[in-house]
Amino acid sequence: MTPDHERSRSRAGPTGLAELLRGHRRAAGLTQAELASRAGVGVRTVRDLERGRSVRPQRTTVELLAGVLELTGATRAAFLAAARGQSGGEPPRPDVTPAALAATGPTTSAADPAWSDPPVALPPAVALIGRDRDVTELAAMLTAEHGPRLVSLVGLAGVGKTALALSVAHVVADAHPAGVVGVLVGEGSDGPDVLAASMAVLGPARLPELAARLAGRPALLLMDAVERAPGPVAETLHRLTGALPSLRVLVTGRHPVGLPGERVWPVAPLDVPPPDAELSGPATLGSWPAVALFTARLAQVRREPPTPGELPALAALVRRLGGLPLAIELMAARGRLLDLTELLDRYGDHVLDLATPADPAVHPGWDGPDAATQRSNGTDVTPAAVTVTLRDAVATSYRLLAPDERDALRRLAMFGNRWSVELAEEMLADEADPDGTVAIDPLPLLNRLVELGLLSVRGTGPFRFRLLDAVREFALEQAAGGGELTCVRRRHAEVIARLVARIATDLAGPRLTDAVHRLDEVSSDISSALAHAAADDPVTALRMAACLPRWWRFRGRDVAGRQWLRRLLADPRTADADLVLRGWATLGVARLAAEHGAGADELPTARAALDVFRQAGDVTGELEARTVLGASLITVGLHDEAREQAEAVLRLAARNGRTRDLAVAQNSLAWHDIRVGDLAAARRRLAAVDRLAAEGGEQRLRVLAWANRAEVARLEGRYADAVDQGWRAVAALSELGDPRHRRRVLGTVGLALAQDGRGAEATEVLTELRAGMAEGAVAVPVRPWAEWSVAPRPRSDDPVLSWGGPDAGICALIEGNLALHRGDRELAAEWFAAAADAGQDRRDVVEALVGLAASTADPAVLDRLDRVCQENGIRLLPTESGLLYSLMAARDGSAAR
Repeated sequence: MTPDHERSRSRAGPTGLAELLRGHRRAAGLTQAELASRAGVGVRTVRDLERGRSVRPQRTTVELLAGVLELTGATRAAFLAAARGQSGGEPPRPDVTPAALAATGPTTSAADPAWSDPPVALPPAVALIGRDRDVTELAAMLTAEHGPRLVSLVGLAGVGKTALALSVAHVVADAHPAGVVGVLVGEGSDGPDVLAASMAVLGPARLPELAARLAGRPALLLMDAVERAPGPVAETLHRLTGALPSLRVLVTGRHPVGLPGERVWPVAPLDVPPPDAELSGPATLGSWPAVALFTARLAQVRREPPTPGELPALAALVRRLGGLPLAIELMAARGRLLDLTELLDRYGDHVLDLATPADPAVHPGWDGPDAATQRSNGTDVTPAAVTVTLRDAVATSYRLLAPDERDALRRLAMFGNRWSVELAEEMLADEADPDGTVAIDPLPLLNRLVELGLLSVRGTGPFRFRLLDAVREFALEQAAGGGELTCVRRRHAEVIARLVARIATDLAGPRLTDAVHRLDEVSSDISSALAHAAADDPVTALRMAACLPRWWRFRGRDVAGRQWLRRLLADPRTADADLVLRGWATLGVARLAAEHGAGADELPTARAALDVFRQAGDVTGELEARTVLGASLITVGLHDEAREQAEAVLRLAARNGRTRDLAVAQNSLAWHDIRVGDLAAARRRLAAVDRLAAEGGEQRLRVLAWANRAEVARLEGRYADAVDQGWRAVAALSELGDPRHRRRVLGTVGLALAQDGRGAEATEVLTELRAGMAEGAVAVPVRPWAEWSVAPRPRSDDPVLSWGGPDAGICALIEGNLALHRGDRELAAEWFAAAADAGQDRRDVVEALVGLAASTADPAVLDRLDRVCQENGIRLLPTESGLLYSLMAARDGSAAR
């Protein structure tokens, strides 16, 4: 037995007394000759008994052998019963094995009516990983006064049914004073075989005698691998439970027994870590059961634990293996020769090909002897090892399904992550009813898949169903082999496109957070559906992608999202798609471009989208397009036109009763008030935004209002208020998942801290800003404030400045203010100059030029400042004018002379 799954079992060889004798002899460490010598019998006698050739062993011989082997209690009783079964005329079939190979704790003879301790005739329990809850709940079930009498552990081969059953049986042994015994069912067993083996381990050979012996005392029978003979097992258990009211049965198998009152317990694979879990470090990663099992098995074949560089491969491997213990152990065993990265590269896409030899020598325990011998033409031969792959294990369960159930499984296999009952309904809809207007109840099918251990059900939300990874991959292979994969992928894309369209309506509204999380739950399905549909059905792909820009933006996938939309719009097969659909896709391109500083490049795209919606009379589209266009206009300095767009949104929203769009317009106009130096007007507008957003339950708009109010407070010199309001907004944006706005507010907080002289805190903000500025960029190391012996200077190779993203100017502004507060005007001038060159927001550029002029007293800087203000309609704030008053007066005096 293995700690976390049942070992693969061999084809049945000689069993009954032959197998028991061989197992006990080897457990005692004796050869056939040594056993014969100590028992005073001939070595040929022992040899013939182990080979099943002696069909009538003398009772004296059997008792001598039992004595030498020191068999006691139920173990001895099972051994003697097996011998009686052989001497009764017809030898037992070699398919059902009484489990009496190991006993734990003191045991007494089965004939002794006064037992002090319950006899436990089972292989020893092993330490399990990740099964504590299962053991606790199953033990409580088997010891409850009115608990079920038959509990079935069902699941895929290799998921850990036998190991779990053994552990539970040992845990509940004290609650079963009449004994805990087990039977391993063999292929092709009939009813008499199963009953005889069960009776052999339970004690007397007849039910009336056994009922009398138990005398109402609880007993537990563990029956393993019942799928090998489902009919005979059901018949036997029906007889036993009917005749023995105090008997409880724990069975393991690929499917339930099917008796009334049976409690089915699906055994799920071990929990696997989510993506990026390795970033939390080895301790956190190792707390996941699948990882813990892998590292434990890896330690058996190599001395070194996984290195930090191997952690991503470790996490990816156990995810690819789906947490299946058998697959994990097989993969870890290969770690003797390959490191984990090499294992992932070599086997990551070939999980189903993982193989284990089914030679009984590899699997000790109650699976029988190390090697069985067979007779062929009178000659003893040793059977060759049979290689069993994970694919073979899944195929066995797959064959238990009816044809229509297999067809449904192949369709459901397209879902890469968890899915809901509603999605299953759509996926299983009749081909003649692609929209799923005729409802098909999938619950009977899902229940069947759960009973067979092919389907995992976890959590309480709608997306709680998931096929085991190995099952999913096998089903996809079957779909590909049957030539139906393209059709199934097309259906999957249509289902996901409809799901995305339903959820997308909530991405702008009070249910934003929930909508984002729902899309997160199906993110892998969105990616696969988009990729397949782009090649096979681009109009469906366009329908899906046109709904995703907000989600892509919230999740920092703006670059990839923009690329998808541009690719699909350029596909000639979408040229005749609905005009409004293309308008939304076009608007998505412009919206996402603004997220990574490319709004100017997509200005014509935003104008084109607006034209589409105006021609179509689509008010919602026009409001969105004007808002996005206004943001794009700001990036190219067309501020007056941008303000006109915001005012147009305000009028259109008021005319149509659109509260949310009123708040959006007021928020945009507040920025324009800041631009012209009217901070009081900006405060009033932001208060209106907060009120309107609160009325509509628009949490994200409220948070953006808080962020802008923090900026107003900073510009007014109320730095402490700016920091408090800014941190409040940062925390809320983290929960909402809006990385761009979160970075912007971090910049506001960092500037307020720097301007307030709180250098250490400002430096911490700088560290965070630089770390997340651009994927793949190497962050500039920012040491704590007190550790700088020489202040940092802007460099041409500074990745923050060379990247040129929206945050580059903010970082440089923070550095400039820090230098200014240290009294280092020269360094401050360098940073302010860098900020003026890198800044994309023109108000930030003005602020940088003010700092540069104040640091250098250079009249040429004032000239540049004047040009920027005139070109962008920006007015200096009173504090900025006061800072530059003397310099401006000197320049104007020189000009007058």
